[in-house]
Amino acid sequence: MAALLRSARLLKCSPAVLLTLPCVSCRQYGVVPEQSGLVKDEPSVAVRSKQAQQFDWALAKLDSSVRRTGRVTKTLLLRIFHDICRTGYPSGNQALLLLRSCGSLLPEVPLAERVELSQQIWDKLQELGTTYDVSHYNALLKTYLQNEFRFSPTDFLAKMESANVQPNRVTYQRLIAAYCEVGDIEGASTILGFMKSKDLPITEAVFNSLVTGHARAGDMDSAEGILSVMKSAGIEPGPDTYLSLLNVYAEKGDIAKIKQTLETVENADILLMDRDLMQVVFSLTKASHQQHVPEIVERMRHERGYVPDAMNLCLSLITHGHEETAFSVLKSFTGLLVESQTSDSPDLGNFFLRHCANMDKPVENIVGFCKDLKDSGLHSSPLQFTLQCALEAKKTGMAVELMRSMKEEGLPLRPHYFCPLFTHYQKDKNIPGTLQALRAMQELGVASDFDTFSIYILPSFPSVDSARTSLKEAGIDVDGNILIAAELRTEASRGNLAGLFSLMSSPALPNIDLSAFRASLISGFRGIFVVLVLQKLPLCIYMTINVFIESRKCQIGSSLLFAENVAYFLYNLIDSLNETEVHSKEEQIREYFGLLKNMNISISLNIFRGIRNILESYQVPELVKSPFKTIRQYLLERALELKTQYETDMTPAAYATLINLCCRHDNAEEALKLKMELARKDSEATLDAQKYVALVRVLSKHGKLEEAIDMLKEMKEKDVQLRESTIGLLTLTMNTAAMKGDANTIRRLQETIFTLGLAKPSSNLCSPLISCYLESENYAGAFDATVEVQKQYNQMPKIHDLICGLVENGDAELLQKVMEFLSQERGEMMMLYDLYFAFLQTGRYKEARKIIETPGLRARPTRVQWFAEKCIAAQQMEPLENMVDMTVKLFECDRDDMYHYLLRLCKETNDWQKAEATWMKMQEENLAPRERTLRLLADILKNNDKEVPFEVPESLTPSMNSLFSLCSEDIDSAVELLESFYIQNTENQKSSISFVFRKVLDANNDAVLDKLSAMAERLCNHFASYRAATDLFLIYLDTGRTEEAKFLLQVPSLSNQDMHEYSVTTLLNCLDKDFSSAKALYERMQVEGVKADELTLKRLAQLYKEAGATVPFEEPPESFRFYADKLNKQRSESMEPADN
Repeated sequence: MAALLRSARLLKCSPAVLLTLPCVSCRQYGVVPEQSGLVKDEPSVAVRSKQAQQFDWALAKLDSSVRRTGRVTKTLLLRIFHDICRTGYPSGNQALLLLRSCGSLLPEVPLAERVELSQQIWDKLQELGTTYDVSHYNALLKTYLQNEFRFSPTDFLAKMESANVQPNRVTYQRLIAAYCEVGDIEGASTILGFMKSKDLPITEAVFNSLVTGHARAGDMDSAEGILSVMKSAGIEPGPDTYLSLLNVYAEKGDIAKIKQTLETVENADILLMDRDLMQVVFSLTKASHQQHVPEIVERMRHERGYVPDAMNLCLSLITHGHEETAFSVLKSFTGLLVESQTSDSPDLGNFFLRHCANMDKPVENIVGFCKDLKDSGLHSSPLQFTLQCALEAKKTGMAVELMRSMKEEGLPLRPHYFCPLFTHYQKDKNIPGTLQALRAMQELGVASDFDTFSIYILPSFPSVDSARTSLKEAGIDVDGNILIAAELRTEASRGNLAGLFSLMSSPALPNIDLSAFRASLISGFRGIFVVLVLQKLPLCIYMTINVFIESRKCQIGSSLLFAENVAYFLYNLIDSLNETEVHSKEEQIREYFGLLKNMNISISLNIFRGIRNILESYQVPELVKSPFKTIRQYLLERALELKTQYETDMTPAAYATLINLCCRHDNAEEALKLKMELARKDSEATLDAQKYVALVRVLSKHGKLEEAIDMLKEMKEKDVQLRESTIGLLTLTMNTAAMKGDANTIRRLQETIFTLGLAKPSSNLCSPLISCYLESENYAGAFDATVEVQKQYNQMPKIHDLICGLVENGDAELLQKVMEFLSQERGEMMMLYDLYFAFLQTGRYKEARKIIETPGLRARPTRVQWFAEKCIAAQQMEPLENMVDMTVKLFECDRDDMYHYLLRLCKETNDWQKAEATWMKMQEENLAPRERTLRLLADILKNNDKEVPFEVPESLTPSMNSLFSLCSEDIDSAVELLESFYIQNTENQKSSISFVFRKVLDANNDAVLDKLSAMAERLCNHFASYRAATDLFLIYLDTGRTEEAKFLLQVPSLSNQDMHEYSVTTLLNCLDKDFSSAKALYERMQVEGVKADELTLKRLAQLYKEAGATVPFEEPPESFRFYADKLNKQRSESMEPADN
């Protein structure tokens, strides 16, 4: 391609050529490149983990800066760059992140400096072994374009060819833009022709570049004609196309055409953001047509994000030498800044004044800006602030001029104004600079006081004598007493007590207030004391470590049996016996079965089948011939026969099983009959929640609503607790009624469930009533039901389905009522999102775009995620793809998240072409994707035998697996990796790698065990990360390491974070099997009204039962691990910021 551009006979691009080019989805021709940079060894697992952690940190830092201010500072960028370089193994996406930050995100940095910085980053990372792919070259191209860097496209292509990197569509688009920036239509035409030969599509971006290219070539007619060509090619001109046209009019200073185009845009229902109009302002100013700027500024709507965008416009204008226009823009939005001002002393325009100082703008101009800001009441002390900026930037000449202006205005000049200068000169040991600053102080009539001289000036000189000599030669007068006092303070602060004594013993010492250097003297003594203490520190550390190790050596093995695991225990017991053992112990097994029967302990059908199969294979079928087991067979008729046959042996458990079987077979009559029979035999008999709900379902389904409600009331009377799974069955019960249109049944059931407190109102439980009306397309009824549910239960289910139905039905009047209701109940922003998602769902994309471009609308990650997950689950690519495209300019929208959703759906549908096109769009946006996104894209391409055109980041999952080998060979690396994993996932406490702990414990590796325990404690105390300690604690319990569990439970941060101190003590008593202490403490908690958490109650109940005592409270029904995880979840949710 490079050779083609050099040798081809170039033709002028015509509309006819454009019409012959395809406008369809792209193909990706990139391949993994061979780099000419330094080849390095593959980084270790720990380094890879650190890379991922570092990228997330860098991305968060840069993203936070861009979200808050719309820009990145050079200082932050360089800090991240140097931190990445220190690892020695910069990754591909780290390089991408840095490169994309070297363009318009640096408005305070001159263009040439930005280009130099991007090249420095490129060269250094390549030297460190970074593999560059086509996305990196495209990012570099974008940087060149944003920084107006003139380069040779042919040389650039040659550079790619030498690196064995194939250009793709984005590369060609940006090369066309580069030609068009200088008005080289012929060069652009050559690339267009090449794109045609490769069957690559022309996108809107190409047409936009051609608008610019024709205009800069002096052919405005062709520039304007591009819009007609686009329409003929089936591409409707969008906001970016009109912005390109506005910019070229701005460069010509044609305000009439600008106004005309703005009217056209408005009439076409196309929205130009304030940020777009700011580009027009910038173009007008650069072309010396700043007289038209006020007319454009007046059209801005002050959308959300307007202030940071306007600030960045001002910074860019100052950087380009247009501070006067920048000041007029600043004055246009100071009203917005005043509204947000909280201090009594206004300081508006600080960013403006600082940048003027940093860019060395003429002092007379800066003084004029300061006067205007102060006279307008926008800044209380602009001159003083600008002086501070000049001093911090070591601009001595500017600082002196500003102080002269301050003196002329009668403002006081203080010695400490010079302190920033002296600090810089002292650090660099810059004696001429120090003398220059002192001379300026003398010229301005500012006397250096004792503090300034002793702290800032004297330390710059090798000695007091050299200071005296230099000051004398420079003609600077200093009070001799101040010099001596400063010397005393310096010697005292250095801890040079001998030198201090010598000075104070001198007969020439004048009368000096010793309090002037008392603090320095104390500091000197402290320094000596610290040195003495540090000499003893290694001994303290050694003793502490030994005490810790000794406390870990004792361990007691025990096996804990949970009551809810009886069935699994029984199965494993039988499975662990061989045939001979089963035959020899048949009588004992039979007795055990009988014991379980007498205790009314029932096992599930699946486990029963497993036990039966084992026993039958061992030729002992008699063991399984028991009425309470055979009744579990699915054939209802046979079950009822057995019930009659063994009527006298029927237990409540057998009745419960038979009732459940009737419910499964949809036999409401027989189920109700059996339930009444059970009640007559044993009025205290209680079914479990699942069987009660099954009865409610079958009875309500067959018109026995009152009987169903009676079952719910019985549940309340007998205190039957509903779990999540049974609540789900209640929802299914009401959904069955909804399918029949039986709103009365749903209302009665909902009212009973919520009034009795069997379950709290939730979206799922309230949704069947709305569904009942939606099924019959009775949208008015659905809306009335929505209002009813919202008022009664504060829930608003199925609102998306209701709005979608109204949109499709075209009922504008009712839709308006629904929107007003939503706005009132949930706020305008939430209402807009509801409407936006409905438009997307129903294919009204034009209307959806209008909604998402509403001024002031900002990204709501949880709402966007909800719709994205909905699209992924339903495999709806079109609405999801449109949402991703529409939100490109949405304020605070995480673009990586958006493309990750899209790629997830591509993987679900195995659509590699769409995934490849998505990768191209990411490059067009100049996006630096996270590692998870790159890995997902790579998986899609690999699964379809396609080349992956970038370096694939290593997943942390195989890293975790490799810990098994690390733990036996490199313990420190293993612990480091584990620690980094938990620190990275502090906000997501659901993440767990407890299998690593399990593997280590199984290997009985005490050395690793000690390190893991120390790591868990460290994570609790220093990083507020409690998941590792919880994982380790539960595994200690599972493996019988009670003493280790007790030790870990006593970690202060863990116990204080998770539970009340009584709960911690109770758990410790339980682990010690100290029933009497645990019981006494529980009774004390009851007296003091302290509520124990479920985790503590579960363990306490176990202790009561093991002691043969009655449990005086209701035992939590779930497992111990369930409540430990629940406690973890509650803690993590309490740490997460609320999403308003």
